[in-house]
Amino acid sequence: MPAAVTLVKRPEFSLHAWTCHGGGTGWSDPEHPVDARLVLVRAGRFRRHSRSGRVDLDRTVGYLGAPGEEERFAHPHGGDVCTSLQLAEQYWRELVGDPARVHRGTFYVDAEVELGHRMLLATDPADAEGVLAERLVRLVAAALRRSTDRRMPVTDRTTPADQRLVQQARAAIHDDHPAAGGLFALAAFLGASPYRLSRAFSRELGVSMTRYRNRVRVGRALDGLRAGDTTVADLAARLGFADQAHLTRTLHEHVGHPPTAVRRMLAPPSTQVQARQ
Repeated sequence: MPAAVTLVKRPEFSLHAWTCHGGGTGWSDPEHPVDARLVLVRAGRFRRHSRSGRVDLDRTVGYLGAPGEEERFAHPHGGDVCTSLQLAEQYWRELVGDPARVHRGTFYVDAEVELGHRMLLATDPADAEGVLAERLVRLVAAALRRSTDRRMPVTDRTTPADQRLVQQARAAIHDDHPAAGGLFALAAFLGASPYRLSRAFSRELGVSMTRYRNRVRVGRALDGLRAGDTTVADLAARLGFADQAHLTRTLHEHVGHPPTAVRRMLAPPSTQVQARQ
């Protein structure tokens, strides 16, 4: 059963960490949350069914839920962790305006949004009215910009068969399957042509398969940089980058900052204060 921990709670917004420990292939009972919410995955993979259809969620796909929207979930793997950022309906409507702007609730979570997510979690809860509130608003605004773009999961432009193909490709990449290192090998593993896989990936997510694979590796690099228990060179080798320079270039391309800056940005609040002194 899912369990929630409240990280911050204020009249305007709240921040919660949700964890599902047990696996299960069935769907949960329907839920109708009162508040609007932005949900980003921190670990694991699970499924959501809503008025937009069914979508597979992981650290590269998040969703915006409208107030009262019915949703159900399935956690086939277990060990899923996500952050739920909830806004009171008044503030949701101030940010969103016309609900029709949000074509679909799900959106592609690029590395820049993931970095913003991690920076939000690294913020001292005691500063809820200051830095935390500002980072929260920026994160919701970034999600809204991406959800008003039609290039996102569960689009109308790909067939159900192509959607399943992309889901299988995403799973192989997240699982580090040996065939996931290149387009031709992964297409052969999935029984599809390289052209079809490449085209379906770009139409479904709005990014190429190569960029998606690097996006997943950048997310893991953020894990390592936040942990701070390894050098950048060792982290690059562990994640399959050619060398430290390759990791630095890729990280800068995806989040706009080099590893040393990212490490400072994700440091615990007490460490950040010491660094400024």
